[in-house]
Amino acid sequence: MIPRYARPEMADLWSDQSRYATWARVEVLAARAQAILGRVPPDALADIQRARVPSAARVAAIERERDHEILSFLAAFCEDIPADSARWVHLGMTSYDLVDTAFGHTLARAVDLLADAVTRLRRVLAAKAAEHWRTVCIGRTHGVHAEPTTFGHKLAGFAFAIDRCAGRLAAAREAVAVGTISGSVGTYALIDPFVEEYVCGELGLGVEPAPSQVVARDRHAQLVQAVATLGACVEQIALELRLLQRTEVREVEEHRTAAYQGSSAMPHKRNPTASERLCGLARILRGYAGMVLEDVALWHERDLSHSSVERVAVPDSMTVAHFQVTAAADLVETLEVFPGRMRAAIDATNGLVFSSAVLADLLENGVEREKAYRCIQAAADRTSASGGDFRAMLKAEGIDPGPLQPERFLVHHDVILSRLENLS
Repeated sequence: MIPRYARPEMADLWSDQSRYATWARVEVLAARAQAILGRVPPDALADIQRARVPSAARVAAIERERDHEILSFLAAFCEDIPADSARWVHLGMTSYDLVDTAFGHTLARAVDLLADAVTRLRRVLAAKAAEHWRTVCIGRTHGVHAEPTTFGHKLAGFAFAIDRCAGRLAAAREAVAVGTISGSVGTYALIDPFVEEYVCGELGLGVEPAPSQVVARDRHAQLVQAVATLGACVEQIALELRLLQRTEVREVEEHRTAAYQGSSAMPHKRNPTASERLCGLARILRGYAGMVLEDVALWHERDLSHSSVERVAVPDSMTVAHFQVTAAADLVETLEVFPGRMRAAIDATNGLVFSSAVLADLLENGVEREKAYRCIQAAADRTSASGGDFRAMLKAEGIDPGPLQPERFLVHHDVILSRLENLS
């Protein structure tokens, strides 16, 4: 992923140098397990454990001659090990014993980073929702004024969505945090299963139960699907904030620094660029989800068609999602909210948003539903056409609406607040 949409802690995890460091760790652990079994001499193990991680530049230089990244890494790694000891490196293993086990470890670390960001976003949303629990605003369905709600209620819905995303991420972490060191077609023909058990245990990984040389790719598809869903939930938050920042609405606004400039030509512009960016990043995540699904089906015990896809799609998905979620938390945490504008939006239709309460009162007083609905609708239509007062139009229909206050719609609202408190 380009640096613009990557945070250092996640980007570093996916660098070539980080990958080779993890590969070196897997090789050292495998040699240690073999030494426990008595297959690698103690002196050779000591040499292997002292070896330095080869630089990405050195591996690339050898790969230009060998055209095989894993063999090039092993050659570079063994340059720092005496020849008599180097012959014990990678004993009984095939390339993807190394690659997939290291990949599982890296994925687990990446999910943990993302999960921390998700936890923060959930808490920020829950806190902002509690802060604005009684900030009354208009609810909109189909983009049209419906009934009063609160801004805190809007944010609570988003907080629960992010909480569900956290659950999906946790399940996906369990799915991808596995390794396999089982040999060329996964039969353990030339390697004791203890090596796999030891290495994966040291790395905090589970074991692929029926390996085919590679870890099953439905695991990675599950993760990227969960990440894409997370991206869509962040997009829902950002889309709502974009809509609420329109000039004619302006119920909220993104925090602006003194350096902010919204347009190269129009100095007055205050564009919702942070929210728009979050929506765009969600599209990237959905695109990668489809690509990784294509990797699930491989020829026979394995082929290499998945490799080029997941080298791009998986690191980019994790990097973009981490950037997006972190930026979303920053946006919500510093968001400016304008309660006066929200109240003005309720008042803008001259009382029309109270029509359902008036209907409920008439029905409770014994008026037949169709008659009550038609009378209220007629008064509403005249109000819309004339710009007059809804209460006056109702009285012309012979209806006394009584007090029309937003609080009428919020009598049971705190039941949701009690649920929200569990997310804090």
